[in-house]
Amino acid sequence: MRVGIIGSGSWATALVKILTDNKNPVHWYIRKEAVVKHLQQRHHNPHYLHSVYFDTSLLTLSTDIAAVVAASDCILIGVPSAYILETLQPLGKDAFKGKKIISAVKGILPQKNLLLNDYLAAEYELPQSDYFTVMGPCHAEEVAAEKLSYLTFSGVDVTFTEEIATYFKTEYINTIVNNDVYGVQYAAILKNIYALGSGIAHGLEYGDNFLSVLIANCADEMAGFLKKVGIQHIEVGIHEEDPVTHRRASNYSASVYLGDLLVTCYSLFSRNRTFGNMIGKGYSVRTTQLEMNMVAEGYYACKCMYDINQSVGAEMPIATAVYRILWENVKPGDGFKQIEQVLV
Repeated sequence: MRVGIIGSGSWATALVKILTDNKNPVHWYIRKEAVVKHLQQRHHNPHYLHSVYFDTSLLTLSTDIAAVVAASDCILIGVPSAYILETLQPLGKDAFKGKKIISAVKGILPQKNLLLNDYLAAEYELPQSDYFTVMGPCHAEEVAAEKLSYLTFSGVDVTFTEEIATYFKTEYINTIVNNDVYGVQYAAILKNIYALGSGIAHGLEYGDNFLSVLIANCADEMAGFLKKVGIQHIEVGIHEEDPVTHRRASNYSASVYLGDLLVTCYSLFSRNRTFGNMIGKGYSVRTTQLEMNMVAEGYYACKCMYDINQSVGAEMPIATAVYRILWENVKPGDGFKQIEQVLV
């Protein structure tokens, strides 16, 4: 299987590392020619994960996205959600015909309020059976350091999902497979919003006791939304069992749902937590964006999810408060006074 990667940020770079550590050749689309030249000459990404050095004999680097897509059987998209429309714009409507798409996008397209699979289905007629996701809990920085991490692969074609997972299995990556394409994407989007809230709380100098209560309530709020949109098998303590492997199927307490929420809310590597921390300390949204030099998916996601939830009707006071702090100029302290009143 010929693999193509679209994107050159920290997460895309980490995924290229995993693939090439397994000696898989990769066609890699990188927007800037200067980054391509740096990788060719010095074997590492000049902007992200500087400690990761690549065997460039395994890399075909290009600034031509159409060429990378044409040369690949399976294309992994690792671009922040806000830039996907711009990135894919040069491609023809049949560019993905016969291709498998793996989404490493932990956000929602803000221009459309759509998950990536729904956008690709509408614009490129990509069937659901050709769409897969790779989610965490997994930070790029820990992949770079080869600290044991877990990746969850989802797809309705479970057999091919399992095949994809084998390309990423290493001594420092364990892989998990499920078929919950919508659930894992919504969970990834929501955990970024709650990590913003966690960061804001830290910036406001709330303590660990409050933070534990906040995150516990975030977990409950996430589960409520997932149930409202029809996601199944998220009951804690209840597992189905594979009749062949006898392995337990994941439920809501599994790594890709609750686990990813926890690490994103607590980890110092979490860019959403860092973004929220700066907001809590009094930085403006614009200043925070300029200071970070990386995209915090939760910023766009909280507005998208606020809009989506107008029709879903889930009870989401924490996510709503985060939205109002970031988009309606509610003071962080005032927003968290409101949150305090709904925590149980």
